[in-house]
Amino acid sequence: MWSYTEKMMEYFRNPKNVGEIENPDAVGEVGSIVCGDALKLTLKIDPETHVIIDAKFKTFGCASAIASSSALTEMIIGKTIEEASKITNQDIANFLGGLPEQKMHCSVMGMEALEAAIENYYTKKGIKRIVGEKDRIVCKCFNVTEKSILKAIELNNLKSVNDVTHFTKAGGGCGKCRGDIEKIIKDFWSGKEKFDFSKMTNVEKIKIVEKILNEDINPRLKEDGGFIELIDVSEDSIKLKFLGACSTCPASSSTFSSVVEKTLKDKIFGKFKVELM
Repeated sequence: MWSYTEKMMEYFRNPKNVGEIENPDAVGEVGSIVCGDALKLTLKIDPETHVIIDAKFKTFGCASAIASSSALTEMIIGKTIEEASKITNQDIANFLGGLPEQKMHCSVMGMEALEAAIENYYTKKGIKRIVGEKDRIVCKCFNVTEKSILKAIELNNLKSVNDVTHFTKAGGGCGKCRGDIEKIIKDFWSGKEKFDFSKMTNVEKIKIVEKILNEDINPRLKEDGGFIELIDVSEDSIKLKFLGACSTCPASSSTFSSVVEKTLKDKIFGKFKVELM
């Protein structure tokens, strides 16, 4: 029998923001009733500030799925789209005081629904998109894509097939995909250890960060007359500073999160902050 926190049970018994927003500004759907879990998230967003002013959900699933979906709506209301986009499945689980490993896939479902809603909002096409509809399906029993598995591995430091099953449900059905999942895990971690932020010395951190800035980030920034330089590194952070046109550009905040921070976190493994000085 799984052990649930009081907060998780409260959000299950008395879920907040249940339902569907009429004429929503964004829609995100993940999962399938056939596969056992499904979530539809609808958002109302201020067109000028991009703040989420309302969020509602409809979930088909277990107590953890309902609680995770409800928690997600509470977490994102009042946040800008950019702020909400940084919420991970672990943040959702932490909000509830934790979830059993076997139920972590419920928090992943919430994160993916939010990603789908944000993508829907930015495309301005008015057509809902189901996360993973164009990605390779690895687990046909639960309709889990390779992209979803890779993201779960990276965000949650997963090292085994059973870990992946707990977080995504992939491999929890007929089991035919477990070999594919094992290969995905092996390929992902191959060569990652040498770029683990927590295991590098400060000198190694400086070298790898400057290499990424010089080869991957600054060539893009210099096209618009700006660049970014490394100020300092510490045990858990990288401090940077915009120079040139980037230092006064009104879109610098967006560039920082979508280009600079994203590139560094794609290239370097581990938990660390990227700060703009």
